[in-house]
Amino acid sequence: MFAVRCSNIRLLNTTFLLNTNIMSSNHKKAITDDAPLRITDWLEKEDTESYRDHIATVDQEGKRIWLYPKKPNGKLYNARTIVSFIFLALFLTLPFIKVNGEQFLMFNVLERKFVLFGLLFTPQDFHLFVLAMITFVVFIILFTVVYGRLFCGWVCPQTVFMEMFFRRIEYWIEGDGTAQRKLDAAPWTNEKIRKKATKHLVFFAIAMVVSHYFLAYVIGMDRVIAMLKEPATQHINEIAAMLLFSGVFYGVFSRLREQVCTTICPYGRLQSVLLVKESIVVAYDYQRGEPRGKISKEQQPAEKLGDCIDCNLCVAVCPTGIDIRNGTQLECTNCTACIDACNNVMTKINRDTGLIRYDSMTGIETGNRKIFTTRVYAYTAVLVALLAVDIVLFANRGVIESIILRSPGQLYQQKDEQHITNLYTYVLINKTPKAMPIQLSTSTPGAVINVVGTMQDSIPKGGKIEGVFFMVMPLDQLKGRKTSVEIDIISNGQRIDQVETNFMGPGSLEKQ
Repeated sequence: MFAVRCSNIRLLNTTFLLNTNIMSSNHKKAITDDAPLRITDWLEKEDTESYRDHIATVDQEGKRIWLYPKKPNGKLYNARTIVSFIFLALFLTLPFIKVNGEQFLMFNVLERKFVLFGLLFTPQDFHLFVLAMITFVVFIILFTVVYGRLFCGWVCPQTVFMEMFFRRIEYWIEGDGTAQRKLDAAPWTNEKIRKKATKHLVFFAIAMVVSHYFLAYVIGMDRVIAMLKEPATQHINEIAAMLLFSGVFYGVFSRLREQVCTTICPYGRLQSVLLVKESIVVAYDYQRGEPRGKISKEQQPAEKLGDCIDCNLCVAVCPTGIDIRNGTQLECTNCTACIDACNNVMTKINRDTGLIRYDSMTGIETGNRKIFTTRVYAYTAVLVALLAVDIVLFANRGVIESIILRSPGQLYQQKDEQHITNLYTYVLINKTPKAMPIQLSTSTPGAVINVVGTMQDSIPKGGKIEGVFFMVMPLDQLKGRKTSVEIDIISNGQRIDQVETNFMGPGSLEKQ
């Protein structure tokens, strides 16, 4: 049963590779040589891509293989370091930035309050949020079709924190990958206990700091600062959430690590259906590198070898444990560590760099990159259309949300011989970051609004007011059982919104 299942997996993986033409040179050569054979026959003859049956961090028994990647270095790693520190600077400073009294970014799911770039969004703006998410998904599709998983390797928070902070701390305390492997295999000594304890204490301390910042993006930095200053008993829920997130964050970067990218993150799974031959990915130039072989003084001139000297450094530095020379794989996050490692080796042996580089399969096969395909143009057109709709809706988004309804189950009331009244409920929601003076009025001829009780003079920022009012109408202004009336919401002498509703009158008016 297990053998049949593995054979089916290989068949599916190979079918995908044949369709997308993203495969290793050895695999291509085997298919070319055995062209008359069916796929199943070829699989029985030679299994050259068994690595596609499982991820690199799991052995044949299903147990995890712990990775000890070698510390990378090179131009791209230095560039990623700069990008990561810019990312960290933004992450740490944005909760302190305010626009018109509102935090620059905040996603308060608990109170259904969202602030994007200083603009306050309420539950009534949910349609804008849905449309923005659809636009974002289309952007991801377009970006992946063109540039592969460039986002994962350069600005994904998981990669930034793992490779640029937690791994660096690990290298600093325990040493390079080889030293870490020896330390884990060694018996427990005072030195090992000291290193392990120091590392995990630093990891958890970072997790605590980051959890406070993530909490600031949910409830606001002002409330986080108040939580730190005030007694813990006043913020039980916030502290519990912070401790829970700290534990999750610590677990992700101390234990899960690359498993997030290879098995948990849905974006990695989407890669197999979004990538095409023209997508720019981290790729190995098999035409230039094959056949591989070690450099040897006894090598005969007739032995024509490629530029790859089979040093395996590209594998040693990979944070997900793959061999990029096998072709594009699900686990590859485009972190470019293999590019730096290969370029360093090529420089040392006086050969051209770029054996592993950013390129497309079309670029490697033909030498010409073709990025703008029909699919790219189609996705771009959809994205532009969605962006246009987003801009129009956001530009026409009102500063107030007005909900005015006739009270259900209430009939009209006779005020006097010439006038009747209807009862209405109102809810006014302020979408601005400032308090807004407010009053109700009507432009319907003869109509008068009488608010029940005392109406608040203003709506607090991001807040709402609600209540009831009677509308009085003269009988001679009614046009039947239902008469359309307009209710104006006035602020600072200007009409900021208008609601149209119905006024119910006697049915006898229709007969007249």
